[in-house]
Amino acid sequence: MDTSVLIVDDEQEIRDSLSEVLTDEGFLTYTAENGAVALEMLGDTHYDIIISDIKMPELDGVTLLQKVKEQAPDTFFILITSYGSTETAIHAMRHGAVDYILKPIDFDELIMRIKNLDMHKELLREVSFLREEISAQYNYEHIIGESVAMKSMYKLIDKVAPSTSTVLVAGRSGTGKELVARAIHARSERAHRPFVAINCGAIPETLFESELFGYKKGAFTGASRDKDGVFKAAAGGTLFLDEVGEIPLQVQVKLLRVIEMREIKPLGSNTVIPVNVRLIAATNRDLAKEVELGTFREDLYYRLNIIEIYLPALSERKDDIPLLVKHFVNKYNGELKRRIIGVENEAMKNLVNYNWKGEVRELENIVERAVLLCDGDMISTEDLPKRAQESSTSGYPDNLKEATRNFEKTHIVNILDRNDNDKANAAETLGIGLSSLYRKIDDLGIDSESE
Repeated sequence: MDTSVLIVDDEQEIRDSLSEVLTDEGFLTYTAENGAVALEMLGDTHYDIIISDIKMPELDGVTLLQKVKEQAPDTFFILITSYGSTETAIHAMRHGAVDYILKPIDFDELIMRIKNLDMHKELLREVSFLREEISAQYNYEHIIGESVAMKSMYKLIDKVAPSTSTVLVAGRSGTGKELVARAIHARSERAHRPFVAINCGAIPETLFESELFGYKKGAFTGASRDKDGVFKAAAGGTLFLDEVGEIPLQVQVKLLRVIEMREIKPLGSNTVIPVNVRLIAATNRDLAKEVELGTFREDLYYRLNIIEIYLPALSERKDDIPLLVKHFVNKYNGELKRRIIGVENEAMKNLVNYNWKGEVRELENIVERAVLLCDGDMISTEDLPKRAQESSTSGYPDNLKEATRNFEKTHIVNILDRNDNDKANAAETLGIGLSSLYRKIDDLGIDSESE
């Protein structure tokens, strides 16, 4: 045990006896004869727990508590008091003390309380560690990419994460939209609150309302108990609605009301429940076209699309593919207990030129397969599935300058198309000046129709 305890009391007998008992229990114990000495010691050493008498010369226990809370707010503070000073001890607990003990001291009781505090502190450490792990996991660590398109997306995430605005993440299936949602949550003030994800495409139409808003016992046949919906489960945190375009029209009306009124009413209940949830939605559909077709409500679309973050397809960021491949090789080396050190040039060329219809998800599956089947220490073309082996003759040429030029042209055309040929918006997305964009359009021979 490495828990440190500082005992502060002007009576040496109490200091010595407490120190002996706690040392026998495995605690690291230190002593101070009054609050002034303890405060001086605190400047040099951090203590997990301080046990202090209230009445002492020079600096009393309550004043010491106030000083400790300023210098070391995570230190647990226990006061020693007599029966006549319990009101003072209770007042001190309102200002940061975690407990108090009465004189004469019951050592068994004190040891039990200190051990409970020690367990509580250990739990706090674990929670803090797990939060840091989760934050690290989703603060871009698992979103791989250094291309212009990805850097532009990171910049936008940094801007929108601290807000409470609704975000719509758009992109093809398999591009990693949930990772983007988790990165937004991890970088927001709600990071310590729940992140709840639900795939709207996997919910039967008859169960949408109960899954979203919950239900009361007896609301329908089979409702044998109350159940919270995802809005209630995500209270104070972030709710991620994946494939939001799959929500039926009749449920869209109720979802819109929840967003506008910030309240839900579970099925079978007459009670309205306020909800404080940051909403992030994702779709692989063109919701603007769905609105035109009448399959998605226009008012809900505009409510969801306060901020849109577009996750580019692999075809728009081919230069990120080697980074992704390296990441997945390392991942599956660990999971499959292999020692693959890399990918041969011809195999990498195949992967870069392949038409990734399944996006990053398909790439990960292919790399996992290759790591598993590879007989040597380098993945070769033979380790790839047939469909990927045939891609080396298409795509970019071998010459680096020519390949870079081809990629740049394709990427600019894609960005122009995505911005409805608005060159100012396209230049901002690309991270270049408008004059630079015009120069590239001329240099790369992008025709007026593509512009």
